[in-house]
Amino acid sequence: MNPVVRSDAGPLAATFLDLPAGSPGGSVELFLDLYTGDNPLIPARAFMLAPADPRTRLPAGLNVLPVSGKCLEGALFSRYVAELRQALVTAIDPAQIGVLHLQHLAFGATPALLRALPNHPRIALVHGTDLLFAEAHRDQLQVLRETARTADAIVVPTGAMADHLLQLAPQADRRKIVHIPWGIPDHLLTDPPPRPSRSSASHLRLLYAGRLTAEKGAEHLVTALAPIPGIELSIAAPRAQFHALAPLLQRSGVRARYLGWLRRPQLWKAFAEHDALVMPSTTLEAMGLVALEAQACGLPVLHQPVPGLNEVLAASGMATDLSQPATLARDLDRLRTALGLLPALRQAGYANAARYPLSTTAQTLTELGQQLT
Repeated sequence: MNPVVRSDAGPLAATFLDLPAGSPGGSVELFLDLYTGDNPLIPARAFMLAPADPRTRLPAGLNVLPVSGKCLEGALFSRYVAELRQALVTAIDPAQIGVLHLQHLAFGATPALLRALPNHPRIALVHGTDLLFAEAHRDQLQVLRETARTADAIVVPTGAMADHLLQLAPQADRRKIVHIPWGIPDHLLTDPPPRPSRSSASHLRLLYAGRLTAEKGAEHLVTALAPIPGIELSIAAPRAQFHALAPLLQRSGVRARYLGWLRRPQLWKAFAEHDALVMPSTTLEAMGLVALEAQACGLPVLHQPVPGLNEVLAASGMATDLSQPATLARDLDRLRTALGLLPALRQAGYANAARYPLSTTAQTLTELGQQLT
């Protein structure tokens, strides 16, 4: 084994998320929270793809690779992985690296990092999109199964993710699976934004925050909200995705206030200005970090009871069917009229979010790396 650079925080990790810097999503935010900044929680050589907009501000410690042609299948995928591998070989001194943190079990970054640094311990971190894309694309399923086979440890944030992984890769060694929940920034738990007092509760202010891809269920939510009066809906999402949703909003008559794609501090402030976060996801959620961040800011969570979210939120959120108008209308009316329900959900949310500090995630991952090196 090569000599490695160590610090008080453990061996230096090499990690790579093959999305352009500036991309939306919880996996991106977690990646940046853990591995970048002036004093990262996990010391790493952290890589993403070069942003489409060269004006994109990069956080300290983030390296970008100018490789294009991201794809999912066939000869073009093999060529893409080979180009990523070559870029990594050029950028990384293997002697400085102690452990690999493989973000996702699929996509191009994982096989590229494995081929660029074939002799280092491997920790594979399961997110959500890797499982969804492995279901839909044969080559991605092959990458996932190979990664599960060769990884020294497979980290899942919830039991639901482990179950889903084993459905896709039934030959995976269950003994390698380690449960380490993702976390939210510690300072959000200790110093959340203030919640302004509200004089009138005649309207219920709902917030949707996140990507508007099909599995997130926003279209079902809009259809279900259409016949329900007394609702103010705000949407914080990527602009192009909101524009794609706009025709449905117009047809359904649902008036939605578009907040933009907010930076984290802006989103946390928006949490404090609404009455509930809605999470209408139609399939599993890896962890639902946006729900935990909302709870840390005193915002109750109204969610579809899908695997992952059920496990993380348990009784601290309100599970309902966000695709059925009658069910949703009943539960929204409860939120509006049941004395003490919203304050009780806020308190339960504070307590639940406090179980998931990011520092614990980082420390547990670091200890796992130390065991492997």
